[in-house]
Amino acid sequence: MASKRRLSRSGDKESLTEDTSKARKQPLSKKTKESYVHNEVEENASVFVKLLKTSGITLKTGESQNQLAVDQIVFQKKLFQTLRKHPSYPKIIEEFVSGLESYIEDRDSFRNCLLSCERVQDEESSMGTSYCKSLIKLLLGIDILQPAIIKTLFEKLPEFLFEKVNSDGINMPRLIINQLKWLDRVVDSKDLTTKIMQLISIAPLDLQHDFVTSLPEILGDSQNAEVGKELIDLLTENTLLTVPILDVLSSLQLDPKLLTKVRQLVMSKLSSVTLDDLPVIVKFILHSITIVDAFEVIAELREELDLQHCILPSLFQASQSKLKTKGQTSSSGIQENSDKDCVTLLFDVIKSAVRYERVIPEAWIKAIESTASASEHKTFDLAVLLIIYSTNAQTKKYVERVLRSKIRSGCFQEQLLQGTFCVHYLVLKDVCPSILSLAQTLLHSSHQSIILFGSLLYKYAFKFFDTYCQQEVIGALVTHICSGNEAEVDIALDVLLELVVLNPSAMRLNAVFVKGILDYLDNMLPQQIRKLFYTLSILAFSKQHEANNHIQDDLHLVIRKQLSSTIFKYKLIGIIGAVTMAGIMATDRSRFFSLTPGRGDLSDEQCTQVTSLLQLVHSCSKQSPQASAVYYDEFANLIQEEKLAPKALEWVGQTIFHEFQDAFVVDSCVVPEGGHWFVLVVSPVDLHTLELGHRILGSLHSDCPFPVKALYGLEDYSSDGIAVNLLPLLFSQDFAKDGGSPTSQASDQKLVSPLCLAPYFRLLRLCVERQHDGNLEEIDGLLDCPIFLTDLEPGERLQSMSIKERSFMCSLIFLTLNWFREAKVLTRLKNIVELQQILEKHLAVTPDYVPPLANFDLEGLEVTPPTNTAVSSKIRMQGKIGGRKRKADGSKMPSPDAPSKEDNSECDPAPSDRSQVEKELKGKEGKTSVSLQNYHAYFRELDIEVFSILHCGLVAKFILDAEMHTEATEVLQLQPPELLFLLEDLSQKLENMLTPSIARRVPFLKSKGNRNVGFSHLHQRSALEIAFRVVQLLTPLCKYLENIHNYFQSLDAENCGVAVGPGMEVEEYHVMASCYQRLLQIFHGLFAWSGFFELQNYNLLYSALKVLNSRLKQVEPDQALDELLSQSFHYLQNFHLSIPNFQCALYLIRILMVLSEKSTAPTQNKEKIASLARQFLCRVWPSGEKEKNSVPNDQLQALLSIYLEHTDNVLKVIEEIAGVGVPELISSPKEACSSTFPTLTRHTFVIFFRVMMAELEKTVNDLQTGTAADSQQVHEQKLLYWNMAVRDFSILINLIKVFDSRPVLHACLKFGRLFVEAFLKQCMPLLDFSFRKHREDVLSLLETFQLSTRLLHHLCGHSKIHQDMKLTKHVPFLKKTLELLVCRVKAMLIFNNCREAFWLGNLKNRDLQGEEIISQSSQESTADENEDDTSSQASKSKATEDGEEDEASDGEEESDDSDDDSD
Repeated sequence: MASKRRLSRSGDKESLTEDTSKARKQPLSKKTKESYVHNEVEENASVFVKLLKTSGITLKTGESQNQLAVDQIVFQKKLFQTLRKHPSYPKIIEEFVSGLESYIEDRDSFRNCLLSCERVQDEESSMGTSYCKSLIKLLLGIDILQPAIIKTLFEKLPEFLFEKVNSDGINMPRLIINQLKWLDRVVDSKDLTTKIMQLISIAPLDLQHDFVTSLPEILGDSQNAEVGKELIDLLTENTLLTVPILDVLSSLQLDPKLLTKVRQLVMSKLSSVTLDDLPVIVKFILHSITIVDAFEVIAELREELDLQHCILPSLFQASQSKLKTKGQTSSSGIQENSDKDCVTLLFDVIKSAVRYERVIPEAWIKAIESTASASEHKTFDLAVLLIIYSTNAQTKKYVERVLRSKIRSGCFQEQLLQGTFCVHYLVLKDVCPSILSLAQTLLHSSHQSIILFGSLLYKYAFKFFDTYCQQEVIGALVTHICSGNEAEVDIALDVLLELVVLNPSAMRLNAVFVKGILDYLDNMLPQQIRKLFYTLSILAFSKQHEANNHIQDDLHLVIRKQLSSTIFKYKLIGIIGAVTMAGIMATDRSRFFSLTPGRGDLSDEQCTQVTSLLQLVHSCSKQSPQASAVYYDEFANLIQEEKLAPKALEWVGQTIFHEFQDAFVVDSCVVPEGGHWFVLVVSPVDLHTLELGHRILGSLHSDCPFPVKALYGLEDYSSDGIAVNLLPLLFSQDFAKDGGSPTSQASDQKLVSPLCLAPYFRLLRLCVERQHDGNLEEIDGLLDCPIFLTDLEPGERLQSMSIKERSFMCSLIFLTLNWFREAKVLTRLKNIVELQQILEKHLAVTPDYVPPLANFDLEGLEVTPPTNTAVSSKIRMQGKIGGRKRKADGSKMPSPDAPSKEDNSECDPAPSDRSQVEKELKGKEGKTSVSLQNYHAYFRELDIEVFSILHCGLVAKFILDAEMHTEATEVLQLQPPELLFLLEDLSQKLENMLTPSIARRVPFLKSKGNRNVGFSHLHQRSALEIAFRVVQLLTPLCKYLENIHNYFQSLDAENCGVAVGPGMEVEEYHVMASCYQRLLQIFHGLFAWSGFFELQNYNLLYSALKVLNSRLKQVEPDQALDELLSQSFHYLQNFHLSIPNFQCALYLIRILMVLSEKSTAPTQNKEKIASLARQFLCRVWPSGEKEKNSVPNDQLQALLSIYLEHTDNVLKVIEEIAGVGVPELISSPKEACSSTFPTLTRHTFVIFFRVMMAELEKTVNDLQTGTAADSQQVHEQKLLYWNMAVRDFSILINLIKVFDSRPVLHACLKFGRLFVEAFLKQCMPLLDFSFRKHREDVLSLLETFQLSTRLLHHLCGHSKIHQDMKLTKHVPFLKKTLELLVCRVKAMLIFNNCREAFWLGNLKNRDLQGEEIISQSSQESTADENEDDTSSQASKSKATEDGEEDEASDGEEESDDSDDDSD
């Protein structure tokens, strides 16, 4: 039938084409209009006219409407009856239609018949409707006339197909088609369908569009299927009709299979359609989705949607407009606006579908979630997620979860987000509140990358949206800043500062909101306060505008108020704010973008304002050493940033130099041998200093127990020179603190505190360095001058000192170390290392000592003083053993400031007792260990520029005689202890800056800034700057790494593979090993920096990799990044042969992993990493690696996890460790280890067990669930895989019979339940359709698994007997899972018609050794015994399912047991 219809259709098409060609040649009318009178009634003797007149219609000529005298229904009824009762019926119908054809040959008459009739209103009909149908429409409503009328219309219609619209604006083809719409009844719908489809095939494109869209209004429901097939064929032939055809198909009731076919056809052409058609096409696709195919359709739609459709408005069109002439510019703008409208319509379609169809948003989110690669994600993905988040409230949590996952995995990065806002800002502007809500949620996260992404949402919302949205963004950021959460405050302040630089004019409009943050300064950290004042100062002083005056006034008011406070916390806020504001006021004008260009220096008025502000800060802080130190540090940081104008810098330099010289420097000091006094000779510049020197002299002469010496001078100062007056100042400060009279007599004289020595010198050094372009000749005397100290080496007199004297010595060493840390001199590194060793000895015998402050901001003040429990606790424990009891009151430990000798003797152990105890401890341990890492907060921070010393190889130092001739030459170089000191500090800096910690909320009663203490100067630099500095150091770092590698290689050769051989210096070995570890930490911290993923930092990563490659061969220009990564991987991999300890091994593996992740093909190096990790696990490490502490265990767990994650066959490796390594361990002596895996000992077994259980569960969860549609080969492979997994699980579970420690049992309960759940979800569907073909394999698998689950049941009973809460909390969940397993196995057997293989029984409660737990009645025990006997004699299938059902009864028995216990 279909073929015949097509043939007839083609024939008709030819006839219609001929008629059309004839119609073009012939005139439209055969009659002349001269015989007609305008608005005259048609007078014709034809049957047609007479019957119409009889029925109630009067035909008019010209442009007048035909008149209807009766109601429309009455007319149709009269005409129908007249025709039907006519004597010549049915011949009369042909005459009537023939008369109609003759009448409509005239165009005007035809037009009148197509237009509505005019109703003649009379009194009776005045209440009826005034609208009347056309004559043709009325005739089509009569069944006996309808076929003939339709035939006449379709014969007449070709005459007008190619006719242009006349001046009256009437389109005749459309008017004819309109007559066929909404007919009450279609007599021959099939014939009408055929005619109209033939007409569509020959009509022009614009009319085809109209005819297609009219189909649903013309045809009935019975023709939907036929019309649908015809339209699909037409869609295949003519893609220009895609939009109207899809619009019609969506309105028809079609078979789902037919719709699927259409959707597939449209989807294949989606990439080639125009942007105007895209909204309609997407609408059809979304409306044709069903629950079954939603995910597949959305995933395909997401892939087919080309990004170019949406990028036209902003980028593509803009680039093309440059190529057009000026005359075409207007059309370009119109096209751009049209494209924007189409994009908006497209997203409106998506919004509508997402709002009303629940399956669509879920499928779309799932499609985005399943996209693994970052390169496969488009800006459209992110835009759709934001649309779904704002439109569908039920999927908000799902969207948040997917966003977090994508951000953490690196799929959604800043570049993608920026492109999304750039392309779709018009659409996203409408959902601005939802975007801000999402950003607020992301900022509450605990992951740094998620927090950063939330901040970028704020940034781009402010950049692309209107003023109202910008105000909302600022309000949200202010809310975050005032929330008190450290991570939120930091990131919100960073965004504010970036917005000020990005769009200062828009930020000034919202300055009143930002200014309100000044009321919440109490809860901010110093770095946050600094950022806030910096932001406000830029707004206040970036432009000289009257609108900024109120910000300036508020800033001055707040700063003066804080400076005048007597509480240090508020004074510190004032100092930070004042120095920050002064820095903006005194900024080099030529460097700042928004200030007047060409003015590089300050005016006299501006300079006066800056100096007066700084003098105010100085006068308010000089009474407090801590406040002064903060002022010096803040000022030094300001100078280091190189922002001060030259005039301001000159004033600062002169002031600082003279004040430092007067405060801390003396000319010479003559100290007799062994004397307790000295002569202080000062310059006659300041009489107050001379008087102060006499006071210090008097106090030292009478009370000071320490001989004063000038130590650590780098030049010969025996005759003349300067020295740093440290010990006298420190002693005088302690003397004044104790209430001594000399200082109290001079109330008007301020005693200089030694706490300010290091901060003040740093300020002086940076100021001179900045003024003289890095030349420090003006202060070279200070860099190498000696310091007034005393003998610091602890000798016999150390044991006889009081606590206060020991504390004084410790403070003196701390201050000296901090002075050396501020001097950028190579020789001072040696002094620092020596002093640190001396300090450790002093701290070892000075319990509960609190060092002097070195970091003076709020973070430093909140540091908990370290307690040297290494000695104090042991001494107290020794006292308790000897029967000495101490009171638990406040007098147990004296204050360091207590002056009474009696108190010291009462509260301290006697010197002889203490000495005896320490000797015993030393005899037991060899030495007392004190870690200076615990005192990190009390050392001055090294500037990042200090590490330029690493570039120094061999430095020659020339010693000159009196005549300036070279007397001797000394070669200086970094020794291992000095190198270790620098590397430790650098690695800590990288860990703090480049390795962001998880942003977490501050725990209750815990200090907020402990992690950042000692890094306040570092945090004023950007992470990019730190990374850049470290890249510059890579060359010397590689040299040191290679030298240490050679050192251990030579040791290994000398000692024949033994780590620590005879005659080897153990201390040197450990120092070199520590240097090795720190170097690897630095490499890992650098290359693991997340900033390398940003496009703007690509060149920095490229430079770093070129340094590593240059160590192997000459780097070629324009070398590919992947090649550089591969060569760098090979370079670092070569160091594995010389790894000295386990920590270094782990860091080397992590570096290789980081480099592998940055490659485009990370799987290439996966096998190498696994092989290297195995080598480290199979190596015998030196002593000390197996001590019982958490750090080696954590590192072993990390390395083992890396090995299992990177190996090709996880199940095989687990079977090897559990089946080979563990039996070797069991058969070896107690303190021995496995021969295959030496890192596997009885102490580390729990680590191996936990990691293997976790990786086994993870591996089976990642295995895709099999389907019945898979091939038999796939089923067999997956069944074999699950057999191996279950066998590994069985081996691991059975190990608890030997290793039954609590951690092992806990891991067994936790991961055992997870494995059973994975078996239910992943394996049971596979067994459902594999049972019949592989019955024996399935039964064997279940039997093996049943033995393991039975042991899990015994473990539950063991946990209950021992009443271990940590174990028993897992029991209910495990019981439930085991019950589900039994039910699932039963369902599988029923599904495969093997229900007889399943039978029910009870399982006894036993412990791990198989002993019965007596917790049941005798009747239940008898039943259990019978069950055991029966089960042993059953077939394999029955035994298997018996065990599974046994576990089903576990839940009942567990509840019975709990009832018994409760009773």
